[in-house]
Amino acid sequence: MEYNSIIRSGFEEFLNRRSSLIFEFESGNINKRQFLEYNYDLVMRMNIKPFLRIDNFEMGMYNYQYYNVLAKYFTMLAKEVKETNRRQRYYRYYLNKGNNYYHEKDKAALNLLNYLKFEGVEAYYINLNSKRLDDNLYEIVLLDYKEAIFHSKSNWLLNILKEKGVFFKNKRTSLIDEYINEKY
Repeated sequence: MEYNSIIRSGFEEFLNRRSSLIFEFESGNINKRQFLEYNYDLVMRMNIKPFLRIDNFEMGMYNYQYYNVLAKYFTMLAKEVKETNRRQRYYRYYLNKGNNYYHEKDKAALNLLNYLKFEGVEAYYINLNSKRLDDNLYEIVLLDYKEAIFHSKSNWLLNILKEKGVFFKNKRTSLIDEYINEKY
């Protein structure tokens, strides 16, 4: 089997397993914390590092999800450490790792949006239960792809979305509202 078909089958496996986890969460079989942990385990088991250059949607989606999973996982660990009053340095370590992965996630989103030439893209602020995130977190939807919903707080990415004319001013309910508003 040649390298490209191995990679493609890896993408298919990743996207299928990710879809299964989304279904399990939406069905109430797992909670948000479990969803994040299972996604982290999936990415670690896949052992495919992010791609420097993307040639297709799947590569771009994988890069975004890779960084998104790691960002959420390490941010979750930071919250745990903070809540248990463990050493402050562990909190800072996990928080910094999470923030770094969030930045990489936003760069991966931009790379995919550039690959798609910003076609079939809508972005908007979403309604949130969190006062801290309200008017800060926005949703990016790739209309032509299933389960391609991104989120960001990045101002630099927001400015690009506005420049490209795909950011809409009216706040909306997230397409994955239950997930977004559930704490973990």
